Amino acid sequence: MTSLPPVHRIALLFNGSKVYDRGIITGIGNYLSSTRARWDLFLEEDFLCRLKGIERWQGDGIIADFDDPAMAPALSGLQVPVVAVGGSYQDPQAYPQHVPYVATDNVALIEMAYRHLIEAGLNQFACFSLPESQSNRWAQERERAFCQRVEKDGVQARVYRGLSTSASLWDSAVQQQIAWLHSLPKPIGIIAVTDARARQLLQACLTADIAVPEQVALIGIDNDPLTRTLTRVPLSSVIQGTEQMGRLAAQMLHQMLHGKPRVAGQILVAPEAINVQSSSLHQPLGDPYVMQAMHYIRQYACQGIKTAQVAQYLGVSRSSLEAHFRRQLGRSVHDEILRFKLTAAVAALRDGARSVAQVAQGCGFKSAQYLCTVFRREYGCSPGDARTGEPGCGLAAAKSGQPGNDDCAQRVAAPSAVVQFTHRRISSRTGGGALEHR
Repeated sequence: MTSLPPVHRIALLFNGSKVYDRGIITGIGNYLSSTRARWDLFLEEDFLCRLKGIERWQGDGIIADFDDPAMAPALSGLQVPVVAVGGSYQDPQAYPQHVPYVATDNVALIEMAYRHLIEAGLNQFACFSLPESQSNRWAQERERAFCQRVEKDGVQARVYRGLSTSASLWDSAVQQQIAWLHSLPKPIGIIAVTDARARQLLQACLTADIAVPEQVALIGIDNDPLTRTLTRVPLSSVIQGTEQMGRLAAQMLHQMLHGKPRVAGQILVAPEAINVQSSSLHQPLGDPYVMQAMHYIRQYACQGIKTAQVAQYLGVSRSSLEAHFRRQLGRSVHDEILRFKLTAAVAALRDGARSVAQVAQGCGFKSAQYLCTVFRREYGCSPGDARTGEPGCGLAAAKSGQPGNDDCAQRVAAPSAVVQFTHRRISSRTGGGALEHR
């Protein structure tokens, strides 16, 4: 009879409240489920990382988030194998010494976001970062990568760090963000260092009636589903290769537990893709009435607004607004409202979390029956067909020109990950197999 492999006690030192950390933990779990590794995993019950007493932990190995500045000193005296996970640095001395390190490639993250904004037709760019601190070193690396990349093209790099997030500073932070947004040339593409930061700026744009994406095209980093539910305008985001990072970290620790010598060095994992949503789909619109109307429609289409309400918001007659739309877009205001509602409905149906009746109500249709009627008229199929991804519905939905949520969004693929070991290279799309020698 084949004997079972030994059980190892492994500590995962991450803050599971963050989408980045959850992705890494998921990758570790995926590695364990696809191999014969038997690990008894230690995680705090609330999935938060607490280092107090870690020096007394009796285990066999650790995978830890080294973006936390307290992590390296807390683990420095331990005798068990440690694999570090965190952000990449341009300065090799910034990495922990003598520890294998799996990193998200900050330069590649910025490059992917920047290329996307260029392809949207923009030629002016800015970065919304975070206040400088030891706990935000990864944000400063992204900020630095942004400046270097933009200036390489001979374009001015505009950076704003703003205030840290707190209840006492919130009003001041929003007002300062609005002032910064007003100071920028338009149109402009802005890369935020996280989705949370992008959501704040998007909210400031809506408060200040700055049209997104016509005046400000915005893209974040993390592809955080929670953040997307908190924004009226769907947020574009770079998808980090966190699951691949988790698989690689687990593989490295697994090999060390079975006697493979520890090799210090860094593996840089490229981002997976971009989840392209409305916030970065810049369309040059020369007509200010159409631009502001689109800004209003994008926020309130699913609340059942009519053409008259859009005209009232702009302070123009309905006939005048219709003339502007026909001249600029070749379609009516009603057509544009319906287009946004249908896009939202297709996205919600493919998400699968709500019934057809709930989707109809949430997307501004008066009943499920009416939603079915509109779907058959516009797409030639039922909402149920759209939910299951029938080919006809997929092609019809694509005609809208607006991506939906994860299932129907454009995805811009990433280049392969780059390995910083002098003798290794991996692909960002490998499933955690053996690391290849160059």
